[in-house]
Amino acid sequence: MFAVLYYIFILPLIYLISIMPFWVLYGISDILFVLMYYIFGYRKKVVMRNLQNAFPEKSPQELKTLERKFFRYLCDTILETIKLITISPKELLKRAALDESVVSVFAQYKKENKSAIAVLGHAGNWEWASNAFSIVVEQPMHGVYHQLSNKQFDKLLYDMRSRFGNVLIEMKNVVREMIKNKDTVCVNGFIADQTPAPEGAYWTKFLNQKTPVFYGTEKIARKLNQPVVFISVINVKRGYYRLEAEVLCENPKDTKDGEITEMHTRKLEKDILTQPENWLWSHKRWKHSGKYELLKEKGLVN
Repeated sequence: MFAVLYYIFILPLIYLISIMPFWVLYGISDILFVLMYYIFGYRKKVVMRNLQNAFPEKSPQELKTLERKFFRYLCDTILETIKLITISPKELLKRAALDESVVSVFAQYKKENKSAIAVLGHAGNWEWASNAFSIVVEQPMHGVYHQLSNKQFDKLLYDMRSRFGNVLIEMKNVVREMIKNKDTVCVNGFIADQTPAPEGAYWTKFLNQKTPVFYGTEKIARKLNQPVVFISVINVKRGYYRLEAEVLCENPKDTKDGEITEMHTRKLEKDILTQPENWLWSHKRWKHSGKYELLKEKGLVN
């Protein structure tokens, strides 16, 4: 029944929103903000708790202002992601521009016939960033994704994320697929701030809290000895972003355990502190934090 409703009503509405000009799109975002923030209060408790823990030095008024700015950013990101269905490559690159640091570093790796790992977080508009990256950078981007339980929305997101050439690899297959493709010159893309299972994760202090971090990026980097590059997605103004690159590690095989994970975690934290409203505070990033001491006693974490 849902599939019928989806194809008759939901999908046409999504496409209709996608073809609208940006001034209409952001008008819809403003309405969505009022509904989400003032009417439904979507995850407001989660957001405020995260902000309070991350910024204990901020006053209640400062936190409230930051909370509102975040929800405006979140609504914009939702509408901008829908726009990916129909946006032209030219318009996307105008609004998610790659800095010369991104273009030059990956052009050099291509020249050296060397694959690399690109790491970014849920900051700025990561969906626009990954698609803009695949338009400009010559190497194919192999990105990790989590399959959605709803088949219709999973296909929609899959099509949006792969529209400009990204090759998507389901999370459970990532190690096998990336090792299988080790002789193909490509860019392996990872999102650095997912929430892993607490057992076996790398634990570090992130935004003033004990936080589990996926070891996946580091494990692949060290196993394949692929350089690790962090991609910052900076919000220039409403509807416009800039991608910048910083090489974190050229020879992962020479690093110590946890070193690469610390590198990309610290870089992400720095970006968040620079533009705190432009990170996904509604994500339940610290839902496992209370388990750290128990896991440490059992010797299950670092």
